[in-house]
Amino acid sequence: MPAKVYTDNDADLNVLKDKTLAVLGFGSQGHAHALNLKDSGLNVIIGLYEGSKSIPVAQEKGFEVVNTAEAVRRADVIFVALPDTKQAKAYQRDIAPNLSAGKTLLFSHGFSIHFKTVVPPKNVNVIMVAPKGPGHIVRRQYTEGKGVPALIAVYQGGKDAKAIALAWAKGIGATRAGVLQTSFKEETETDLFGEQTVLCGGLSALVQAGYETLVEAGYQPEMAYFECLHELKLIADLMNEAGISGMRFSISETAKWGDVSVGPKIIDPSVKKRMKSALKDIQTGKFAKGWISEYQGGYKKYNALLKKGEKHSIEKVGVRLRAMMPWMQKRKIKGAQAAY
Repeated sequence: MPAKVYTDNDADLNVLKDKTLAVLGFGSQGHAHALNLKDSGLNVIIGLYEGSKSIPVAQEKGFEVVNTAEAVRRADVIFVALPDTKQAKAYQRDIAPNLSAGKTLLFSHGFSIHFKTVVPPKNVNVIMVAPKGPGHIVRRQYTEGKGVPALIAVYQGGKDAKAIALAWAKGIGATRAGVLQTSFKEETETDLFGEQTVLCGGLSALVQAGYETLVEAGYQPEMAYFECLHELKLIADLMNEAGISGMRFSISETAKWGDVSVGPKIIDPSVKKRMKSALKDIQTGKFAKGWISEYQGGYKKYNALLKKGEKHSIEKVGVRLRAMMPWMQKRKIKGAQAAY
């Protein structure tokens, strides 16, 4: 049976009308949620740690900015828009001491709750609203009168918990596109799996391996870049718009034959076996423990691997070739860790 899709008619902004909404953090998701909720006519304040570089940015956008503890004290709904690894410390220091019965904690990813790095008291609502897109797209779609689909979940809470989640989803524009209900467990495990094995980890490794294979065989790096990275967006866009079969409809017969006859030899059953192993590490908490340990150790391996990737020759070739394409939005790498 298909999952129910919630739209604008299923959500009521009045649920949040007389409440104070606090967004803790002003990064990718935080700034998008805050701006969209504000434009939806809701009362939003921003909670940031003292000295945060985001304070003037949020103030320029017209928000009242207070310290994290004060934001939690004043708010009815608190969106914890902080990096997964930093949520536990912020919770212990600033959030838990200022929570009171009936408040609502909201997350856009279930990591901290599912893996119990954050354990809220039973007298507060714990919900999730997770847009299926990065913050800048959540914001852009909203300003264009559209929306990014989202997931909602209720981990614990009263009868108002789901209504608050749906109202928040409407406030950020998600119900314009459609909202599905899930659980913290399902969202967390599938999200981590997708990132690691397909969308980020799998894709990055596949692109680099293809590039290296061509270069090592004597082909020009520029040709390898175009064939293994640049044209990827065209294929991804076709798949996004029409599915895998729709993509195949739009490419040549030669490309189709290579797709269906050679692709399964590259991504063979051994890859799926390793994917299952990665999923098991997520399900058992092994990945989460390792990631938390990496954070506690100062991100040494994490930063080293990112820097190694930045030095790969595909990056140098890409910078030069993208400069030939004035229509393409240029993005500079700002360092291994994002600022929040």
